[in-house]
This record gives sequence, structure tokens and C-alpha cells, in this order.
Amino acid sequence: MQKRTKKREKQTYFASQILAWYSESERPLPWKEEKNPYFIWLSEIILQQTRVEQGLPYFEKFKKAFPKIEDLANASEDQVMKLWQGLGYYSRARNLHYTAQIVAKDYAGKFPDTYEEILALKGVGPYTAAAISSFAFDLPYAAVDGNVYRVLSRYFGESTPIDSSLGKKIFQQLANQLIDEKAPGRYNQALIDFGATHCKPKLPKCTDCLLNSTCVAYKEDAITNYPVKTKKIIKRDRYFNYLLVNFDETILIKKRVEKDIWQNLYEFLLIEGDCLLEQKQLVENEVFSKLFESQKFEIRTVSKPFKHILTHQNIYARFWELDLKKPLKNKPEAFEIIPRESISEYAVPRLIDWYLQDNSLYLKL
Repeated sequence: MQKRTKKREKQTYFASQILAWYSESERPLPWKEEKNPYFIWLSEIILQQTRVEQGLPYFEKFKKAFPKIEDLANASEDQVMKLWQGLGYYSRARNLHYTAQIVAKDYAGKFPDTYEEILALKGVGPYTAAAISSFAFDLPYAAVDGNVYRVLSRYFGESTPIDSSLGKKIFQQLANQLIDEKAPGRYNQALIDFGATHCKPKLPKCTDCLLNSTCVAYKEDAITNYPVKTKKIIKRDRYFNYLLVNFDETILIKKRVEKDIWQNLYEFLLIEGDCLLEQKQLVENEVFSKLFESQKFEIRTVSKPFKHILTHQNIYARFWELDLKKPLKNKPEAFEIIPRESISEYAVPRLIDWYLQDNSLYLKL
């Protein structure tokens, strides 16, 4: 009984100190005072896998372009993808658009107001559902994200791996025990902010922390040991040789529709292989030979190699600019011909955007 009482006292102390810290150190962010569940949902989807600094301008862009959830629902997918361009993890944008349509149709544009209904929305997991429920509706659900895992594991010395089923269960139970039921939204935001700005992954402000006298990791000089993970991400390397096929101020592009990275974004003609090709290898490549069979072309430029790091893949790319004397005879069906100056109107992967910006290709050459 005494041990249980001490545990509860430590939990109460922790929660009170987090709220005290927040009163002095709250981050001023535009969605914090927001009670519109649509905008809260929008901010939470944007912030999945994204730093606040990077996500903030996208939140402002979407809020301006789609002031109501019906506006987002009525937009075309290409409009949504173009606005999302550069933010990565594009399935979030597709889920965002799909869910807006569901809310507009099945809920008459009114965002659902129960945890269970919010959790049932596409692209919404337990953390996001808890965040929206507490921020918008003051429902007592603990939001456990990466920041919260880090703070709780360090402070309580919890070494169960956070990427295990047991770990997720233990941390969620602990977070539920700690939540302030009178102000769940404020408490959740306080704990998230504390992890993001104070108890950071690297160089946490331990010596300056109001919790350091009772923090297990600090007392054991084991800050870097928490949180514990079991799985290591195995990455694979992919090599993209992009062909920019130009004819009379037009260029070939196509939408990626396969279940792969960058689904529903546009790209140039692609030859994927086990390396970045040199010119001799390129012109002797089977795909290239078939495409330009008995057709005159001139290689205008060859780009430097580009590298794009994704969660599970490293993409290496090179861009080849080709000029044709006549229209391409063997144009693949999936491709469309567009005016070159219109490239900027299409949503493209960040890798391609880097190349376009690097070479000022939005401008007429």
C-alpha cells in the first residue's frame, strides 16, 4: 500500500510540475487556442511525421485555401496534392481529402465529437484521436506521441520498448493515469511541448529541469538510454534515372498510380535500375532503346546525382534532359504531353521539385 501511495504521489507531482512549467514556457502556435475541430484535425495530420517549423506554413496554406471542411472535400485530389507538395508522407494528404469528403457527406460537415467516431476516421490513430478529443472537446484522453514516450520513459525509468505491443499498452496506461481530467487538452499540450522543447531527444535541458530531482534517467545518468526501441529500420537503395523528354516547348509527364512511394504525384519518364546510369549505359538500356528506336534526339544536360532519404528507402537520382526533333513515336500510354512552362501546376515529389528549382525549370528555357 505504501509503495502504491508513493507511486501515486510521484505521478501527481509529475503532472503538477509539467503544468507549472507550461504556464511559463508554452510555445505560441496558431492552433493552440483553436476550438474548431476541423482546424485541430488539420494541424494534427500535418504534424504527423513533421516538425512544427516545417508544418506551420502548410497549416496556414490549407486553412486559407480551405476555410471549411466542405471546401477541402470539394477540392480535386490534384489541388490537395499540389498544396501538400514538399511535406512528404503523401498518404496523409490522400487520407485528409478522403476524410473531409466523409465528414461532409456522412456528418453534414460537422466534425464528429466522440473519441470512437474520431478514431474511426481514415488516417487517424489513437494519438491523433486523443489529441483532437482533448483539444477540441475537453475529453479526458491521453495523447501519447514520440515526445510523450520520451518524457515518460526517462522520468519513470520505464525500459519496456516503445515499439512493442506491451510497451504501447504500458505507456498508454501510465499516460491515462497522469492526465488532468479537468483540463485534459491543456495537460496533453503541456506534456507534448515539454518533450519537444525541454526534454529533447538530443541535448535535453536536464540541469535546468524542475523534475531532475525525481527523474530516474537523470539520477542514473542514463538519459540517452531512453526511450528503448527494439526494431531497427532496414533501408533499401533505389536508383532513378529520369528522362525529361522535350519537344517544341512541351514535356512528357505521368501520374504515379502504383502502390509505391509518391502515389498520385507526377513524374518524368523513369528508368529504375541497380545504379545511376552513365550515358553509354543509358542509350544501350533496353527501355531507352525501345522508346527512342530510330528517332533522333540530343542529350542537352545531365544533372548531378541527387539523394533523397525516406524512412525505409534511399533514393538516388539523375536527370537527363533530351531534345527531340520530332514528336516521340513510341510514347507510353500513361504519359501526357504538357507545355513545359506548366510544370509548376502539377504536384511532384520533393526530389523532382529540388531538380526543377535547382535548374530554374519553371521558366521557359
